[in-house]
Amino acid sequence: MKPSPHRPERPVHAMPPALVHIVEDDLILGMALHELLRSIGLESIEYSSLQAFYAAELPDRPSCILTDLRLPDGNGLDLLARAGRSNSHPPVIIMTGYADVALSVRAMRDGAADFLTKPLREQELLDAVTAALAVDQRRWLQRREGQRLRRCFESLSARQRQVIELVATGRLNKQTAAELGLSETTVKTHRRLAMQKMQARGTADLIRMVDQLGLGARTSPASPHRGSFLRAPISR
Repeated sequence: MKPSPHRPERPVHAMPPALVHIVEDDLILGMALHELLRSIGLESIEYSSLQAFYAAELPDRPSCILTDLRLPDGNGLDLLARAGRSNSHPPVIIMTGYADVALSVRAMRDGAADFLTKPLREQELLDAVTAALAVDQRRWLQRREGQRLRRCFESLSARQRQVIELVATGRLNKQTAAELGLSETTVKTHRRLAMQKMQARGTADLIRMVDQLGLGARTSPASPHRGSFLRAPISR
């Protein structure tokens, strides 16, 4: 069936397989975790220290981090704090042999995906990993969509950008034309071409895209329009 010209086909983002990063100085436990994850079809990479993990170049795949609380060169809370400063860091699950309520509360408050006590229960660990990976899979797709939108937006002419930003504030073609000093026919042409390039399926879809790109707040009907360009990166 031929796609309708009014319903642009969008690329389907092929998601790579998920990956679990294991930060654990106990090599026997690390190998046991690797085998457990492999039993349900999950790949994992082991690191014996925080520095080894920090030095690694993480592949662009949906993932999560399974880290021990106490490590030779720091602790899992250090890693968690570092993750909190990055929008693109995978979810962090902390493991510990010390059932400290205060530590678990701090870890969850600081953004840990889960806090597991040793001895680890296999199903509990697998459930935590599966949930964390599901979160990062959604983020991965959102990043890909954000990158696609940015590429589409950057393909627009300066005038097309002005038009869609005004359209996103609710202005009619006639109002947009008056504000930009153009004819209404010219505005309609810019709007149609911009929607095609953005692969928008309608005005509501275009408004969502402009908002996702972070452009909507810069232009409002109550303020004069001076044109703008996407400067800030899309958040994870």
